[in-house]
Amino acid sequence: MIWCLNKSLLLVGARRKIDWQAGELPTNRPMIIVSNHQSMFDIPAIGQLLKKHHPKYIAKKSLSKGIPSISYNIRKGGSIFIDRENKVTAVNVIKTFCEYLNANNYAGCIFPEGSRSRDGKVKEFKKLGLATMIKYMPDATIVPVVLHNFWKIGKHNMSPIPFGINLKCTVLPAIERAEKSTSEIMAEIEERIVNCVAQNA
Repeated sequence: MIWCLNKSLLLVGARRKIDWQAGELPTNRPMIIVSNHQSMFDIPAIGQLLKKHHPKYIAKKSLSKGIPSISYNIRKGGSIFIDRENKVTAVNVIKTFCEYLNANNYAGCIFPEGSRSRDGKVKEFKKLGLATMIKYMPDATIVPVVLHNFWKIGKHNMSPIPFGINLKCTVLPAIERAEKSTSEIMAEIEERIVNCVAQNA
């Protein structure tokens, strides 16, 4: 299904380039994927890029229905939905999600902006969800992913999708956790993503 969703963009002449800067990523430990958010095609793009890490997603509750294929796959594929208005419940759901990822050495993907960027610029990160993942996945590899020009797909609310968009996915080097605090790690992730978007603007 992910393959079909990605290939469907070929119908409107979209071309995608992969800039893989991360080297070889371990598969014997869990992973936290942190990405900017631009379109409903972000999930299938990341799913194909990092498929051998079995990425699962943290999505907002409103995506649980109404989006053909994507809503179904999030519901049935081991991903979770959270109610951003109920922070206590959201943290508990994410904590349980992290336990599942740790037990299976899967990747968990989070979009810290919370909602899609309408102009490609990175919105301020919401910290709680990402901080929870960092706390409860202490052995996870943390990989920032940057999506470029995906926002143009929905520029006119998909009516129509512009023809010939040049899409790009950048997989940045993993974050070195070392002795850094959670806030330092989050600041580094955000800075790297913001800088990468700016360099490719």
